[in-house]
Amino acid sequence: MKTLVIIPCYNESENIEALIGNLSKYGYDYLIINDCSKDNTKEILRKNDFSHLDLPINLGLAGVTRVGIKYAADHDYDCVMCIDGDGQHPPKYISTLIDAIEEGNDYVVGSRFVDEKKPWSMRMLGSRLLCLCIKLKTGKTISDPTSGMRALGKKVIQDFADSMNFYAEPDALCYLLHKGYQVKEVQVEMKEREAGESYFANPFKSIYFMMATLLSIIFIR
Repeated sequence: MKTLVIIPCYNESENIEALIGNLSKYGYDYLIINDCSKDNTKEILRKNDFSHLDLPINLGLAGVTRVGIKYAADHDYDCVMCIDGDGQHPPKYISTLIDAIEEGNDYVVGSRFVDEKKPWSMRMLGSRLLCLCIKLKTGKTISDPTSGMRALGKKVIQDFADSMNFYAEPDALCYLLHKGYQVKEVQVEMKEREAGESYFANPFKSIYFMMATLLSIIFIR
């Protein structure tokens, strides 16, 4: 199965070399999409001759992802694998998600909570609220709706390339479930960010993300 690994990248100069070093052991095609990083990410990508695109304006995660998906559609990839540029999604699990696509699923989520119990924390409280909203809207149970580690089959690649208008992963899930796509979660383990700062480190950004995502699920999806 011809697979492209899409890696959105914003200010990941401290993480991207280690990630690509690990990913390269598995031989997948990959594309790093540099979303106008303000650090020296651009120089690192060029110095190492990593496969990448430098965007002229900052699009945010959803916009960057769509750029990668349109690239995959234009180059006739059968599967797209999305992982974060911070190294939290170990490449060793990529084959597990691709296998699930080959089994006939359209969209596969790398989930921390298929076999593991979800802990109680403020962030996981938000995850539970999103799970509840998705359940009420679609009748389907998703255990890890905010996971950025996911694989897209051919039909979803084309669908998203033609018309992708989502704020984040949870409302994309609602869209796919409403349209009858086969969605599956598979158990993975995720690492803690080793360097740099997560988007969710800022509590105001976390609250904004939660509110925007819930509004999209409730009123749009």
